[in-house]
Amino acid sequence: QVQLVESGGGLVQAGDSLILSCVASGMPFSRYTMGWFRQAPGKEREFVALTHWSAGRTLYGDFVKGRFTVSRDNAKNTVYLHMNSLKSEDTAVYYCAADEFGYSRRLKSYDYWGQGTQVTVSS
Repeated sequence: QVQLVESGGGLVQAGDSLILSCVASGMPFSRYTMGWFRQAPGKEREFVALTHWSAGRTLYGDFVKGRFTVSRDNAKNTVYLHMNSLKSEDTAVYYCAADEFGYSRRLKSYDYWGQGTQVTVSS
């Protein structure tokens, strides 16, 4: 049974940093591109970042503008999202997702999803 469990969310102030983690189990982690998505109240879920299953290639949403860094540790079956210079508009539930051998920003490409972790940025 595949499980993705996010952690690290919380309440921070604008300008602060936060590191989200997502631990995967029940799947061959190294075969999966791992993505981060977010969903703010009343908005559609949107792509944040991904780390490719091979060679560590990364891709970011246009709004990131160098503020976030995605990384993975295959030995720990974990993907991270380092978020700096947080803004109030970054407030959302952040989800990690897994896409076997994929490389896509599209939600429908992802096979498995975590339950999400809330990030709230106060201005």
